[in-house]
Amino acid sequence: MYAVIRTGGKQYRVAPGDVIRVENQGDGSNGKIEFGDVLAVSGEAGQIGKPQSDALVTGEVMEQGRGEKILVFHYKRKKQYRKLRGHRQGYTAVRITEIAFDGQSFKAPELPKKEPKVKKARTETAEAAPAKSKAKKKTAAKKAAPKKAAAKKKKK
Repeated sequence: MYAVIRTGGKQYRVAPGDVIRVENQGDGSNGKIEFGDVLAVSGEAGQIGKPQSDALVTGEVMEQGRGEKILVFHYKRKKQYRKLRGHRQGYTAVRITEIAFDGQSFKAPELPKKEPKVKKARTETAEAAPAKSKAKKKTAAKKAAPKKAAAKKKKK
């Protein structure tokens, strides 16, 4: 099953479990976003229908960030006019969790939860290891090069 939704001035074909990048959305309530503007929903046996107002697509926010830099270059020939600007568009990555339509609900499988990594405790043997002594090297003091004016006076 899939649905076609409209958000941020664009249309997306989504299925449960898909991750899409949409224009910046708010965090939503508790990381959940609902897309109420559903344009089409696929049904059984490959039928596609235009839903009534009861269709709803739900997703969860995965991450928010900024996309690649786009360079905008304005140029007018023979007028010595050039302008270069950069732009990074913000996005929200949303994982589609559920498509609800006509009393039916199609849900995405649950993602396995990541276990936090346990940091290893620092052992005393590493701290008690003898530190390597560094022999200090004496550097020979370099003489400064004589200034040109001083060198000219000596020649005279």
